[in-house]
Amino acid sequence: MFPQSLENSSFFAKGSYRIILYIFLLIWLLPLFGILVTSVRSLEDLNTGNYWGWPSGFFLIENYSEVFKATPMFKYFFNSIVITLPTVLGTLVLSSLAGYSLAKHQFKGNFIIFAIFIAGNFVPAQILMIPVRDLTLKLGLYDTKLALILFHTAFQTGFCTFFLRGFIKELPHEMVESARIDGASEFRVYWSVILPLIQPALAALAVLEFTFIWNDYFWALVLVQEDEARPITLGLQALRGRWTTSWQLISAGSVIAALPPVLMFFMLQKHFITGLTLGAVKE
Repeated sequence: MFPQSLENSSFFAKGSYRIILYIFLLIWLLPLFGILVTSVRSLEDLNTGNYWGWPSGFFLIENYSEVFKATPMFKYFFNSIVITLPTVLGTLVLSSLAGYSLAKHQFKGNFIIFAIFIAGNFVPAQILMIPVRDLTLKLGLYDTKLALILFHTAFQTGFCTFFLRGFIKELPHEMVESARIDGASEFRVYWSVILPLIQPALAALAVLEFTFIWNDYFWALVLVQEDEARPITLGLQALRGRWTTSWQLISAGSVIAALPPVLMFFMLQKHFITGLTLGAVKE
C-alpha cells in the first residue's frame, strides 16, 4: 500500500532513481550556472554571441565593482534589509500569537477566523494591486519603505498563522493547563511554554519569509518609484541601459541580490529541516 524504502528496492530502481535525480538537478542548476558564468564575461563576449561557451576572459572584479559604481546598489541593499528584517519579525510575532490563540483557545468563531486566514492565501496578488496602491496613496505611505513593510506583514501573516497553528495544536494541552494552574498569565504561557517548543517551526518560517520578501519584485514595482525606498530586486532594473543592456552587470547584480537568502538558509539549515519535518511522522 505504501511505497517501499529506496534501500529495499532493486538495483535497477536505485540506479534509475539516481540517474533521473541527476538529470533533473542538472536542468535545475543550468540557468544558475549560466548566470554565474555570464556575470564574469566581457561585453564583447556577449556581443559576439558567446553565451554558453567558455569566456574569452574573466572579469570578476571589474563586473562586480561596476555594479556598485553604475547604480546606488548599497542603498538598494540597505533598503531591502530595512524592509525584510522588520517584516519577518513582525510576521512571526503576529502569526505565533494568532496561531496560539486559534490552537489553544476555544471561542465562538474560532473556525471562521481560521478559515479567513486560509482564504486570504488564495487571493491572487494581481487583484489586490489597485486597491492596495490606492490605500497607500490615501494614507500617505506610497513610495515609502513603511508601505512595503506593512503590506508584506499583513499579507504573509495569514500563511504563517496557518503554518504555526498546526504545530501549536499538536503540543500537549496538559502543558498549557499546568502553566495556567500554576498562575501563569496567557502571555506568560505563550512566552515561556509555546515559543520555546515551536522554535524549529519559527526558524523554518523565518527562512521562507525572508526569501519571499527579499525576492519580491511585484509589490516593490507597484508601491515604490524613487531610489529612496527601492529594494535591491527593483534596483536591478537600473542596470538596464536605454538602448543596450549590459547582461553581464545584470547577472552580477542578480548574484549579489541572491546571496542573503542563501546565507540565511545555510545558517538556519538544521532548524529549517527540523521545522518542516516536525510532526510529519506520528508513532
